[in-house]
Amino acid sequence: MTVTAGWYMALAAVLFVIGGAGLLLRRNALIMFMSIELMLNSVNLTFVAAGNAQGSLDGQLAVLFVMVVAAAEVTIGLAIIVMVFRKRATASVDELSGMKG
Repeated sequence: MTVTAGWYMALAAVLFVIGGAGLLLRRNALIMFMSIELMLNSVNLTFVAAGNAQGSLDGQLAVLFVMVVAAAEVTIGLAIIVMVFRKRATASVDELSGMKG
């Protein structure tokens, strides 16, 4: 049995749905960031599978850019979460929504 690009696309879709569910259902900021990273990795898998199916390296080049953006997002996001956690002693998004005013 050969594994085709369709199998990789199906796996990427499942990972994206799990990440989306984690983003919508969880109220902890760290888990929400992990869910976003899971979604970005599923997109990376899609890019690589599509590029491999077409026989080009364009998918891998796109993955490189997505990984750079994801690394910057994690660095800035985690720094913000750590600073808010030090000030409020919680990472719950529901309790942090009172910081608006």
